[in-house]
Amino acid sequence: MFGQDCYQETNELLNRAFEEKRHLIAAHRGAWGGNIIENTIPSFRLALEKGADMFECDVARSADGILYAFHDGYEKRILGVEENIESLNSAQIDGFDCLNSLGHPSGMRVHRFEDVVSHFSAGELYNVDRAWAKMPETIAILNKYPGAIKQALLKCQAREDGVLSYLNEIPQKYMFMPIVFSWEDIHKVIRYPAINLVGMELIALSPEDELFAEEVISFLHERKLFAWVNTLNLSNYSQHRFYAGLDDQAALLGNQDASWGALMNRSVDIIQTDWPYELMVYRESRKE
Repeated sequence: MFGQDCYQETNELLNRAFEEKRHLIAAHRGAWGGNIIENTIPSFRLALEKGADMFECDVARSADGILYAFHDGYEKRILGVEENIESLNSAQIDGFDCLNSLGHPSGMRVHRFEDVVSHFSAGELYNVDRAWAKMPETIAILNKYPGAIKQALLKCQAREDGVLSYLNEIPQKYMFMPIVFSWEDIHKVIRYPAINLVGMELIALSPEDELFAEEVISFLHERKLFAWVNTLNLSNYSQHRFYAGLDDQAALLGNQDASWGALMNRSVDIIQTDWPYELMVYRESRKE
């Protein structure tokens, strides 16, 4: 069981998933490609149907304060505009026809974050990313839906002291996972006693990075915290390969045992991937 005993009821869906699957699969922005757009309800639903145990939803805020499921910085590719989505008002954002993988209109719109939360209200697990600059507004939406406290896994970088203090003080104890780059980050977050800390996302850009050591995962497990690793390969640069080259591309074009398998052998608990179905098939093959 991950998390403190006092939050056992809040964390029950997550821990039940671990009991059933052991290693969980998180789908990066859903399952998308072709005419299916990332960070949309169809992409999230498809990810779950393809074997993901949870999906990741990014959060952006419009200029007039509406939260959207969108990763800012990708406006040119998805919306066809140069402006950052957070500089646009909700009327402008609601009017976009998202571009598909060929750069053609897809017929899909940018979804509001609340629409995502209201749609997935049957016990689905989801990770809320990039909400650290708008955490109170994010929590306010989640609070409208009683089941969300058992479904939503919040995250932010360990350097976000204001967010950590906020989560430590508010009465609603949503599951939380910090992004950590060092032992210093790990020890810093542990010092907040009233955060519902369930795990940590480990960043190690090379085998020499301190958080690549296997003892890190043992340290987390001793404290009833899971280890989350990204196998995303966002570019050929090391800063976009988050766990020392053990990534999706190495698994799909090379050796799955040497990449995904190596992570499972290290007792990594959650793997975030762009290829949920392929990882699910591999995970099932290890049970034979």
